Amino acid sequence: MPEPQKELLIEVEEYLKSGIHIGTKFKNKYMQDFIYKVRPDGLSIMNLETIDERLRIMIDFLSRYAPEEILVVSRRENSHRAVKLMSKLTGIRAIAGRYPPGTLTNPALSTFTEAKVVFVTDPWPDKNAVIDAYKVGIPIVALCDTCLLYTSPSPRD
Repeated sequence: MPEPQKELLIEVEEYLKSGIHIGTKFKNKYMQDFIYKVRPDGLSIMNLETIDERLRIMIDFLSRYAPEEILVVSRRENSHRAVKLMSKLTGIRAIAGRYPPGTLTNPALSTFTEAKVVFVTDPWPDKNAVIDAYKVGIPIVALCDTCLLYTSPSPRD
């Protein structure tokens, strides 16, 4: 007897409308578990059930923190509006745009912020926030596509 399908956080149609299932033509071994199939033109299609499962894990993890303990960082323009709305609705602090290096590590800066968790919308363009969080031992949550380029938060990179 086939296993019943798990209920997703939102309807499949909503996921599809958002484009969350579209990856890139580039992929690496770290993201292989998230790829459902590769189209004939080389574009990766993400596995919605795996994405939904990871979103649940992320939601559970972030829900353990008060909004003022979370910092969301997004350098990508296509997520600025969403990050600002998330901040407005939840009280989570957000940096939409260029992340000033040292924001989490240098108390002498006017932009200095203390956070207990950092959430980045893409670890490559948000790598300065990832490096700062790593330096001070703050957990990092990141959204990724099929081509996760930035795999090490080492300050030497």
